[in-house]
Amino acid sequence: MTVFLFLILVAVVLGIIGFVVHGLLYLLIIGAVVLVLDLVYAGVRFRRGGRRHRLVR
Repeated sequence: MTVFLFLILVAVVLGIIGFVVHGLLYLLIIGAVVLVLDLVYAGVRFRRGGRRHRLVR
């Protein structure tokens, strides 16, 4: 969960810098890509998370 939150923070910071600083539009694009990849990673991880824990009978 810590990695997920850290990557969201990085994506937001890159997006803000890319939007504010003239000529650094590529940082905005990189921030958006990092955000999308992080959300996909979190979705895959949370979807698989329930199957990993099995009850011992």
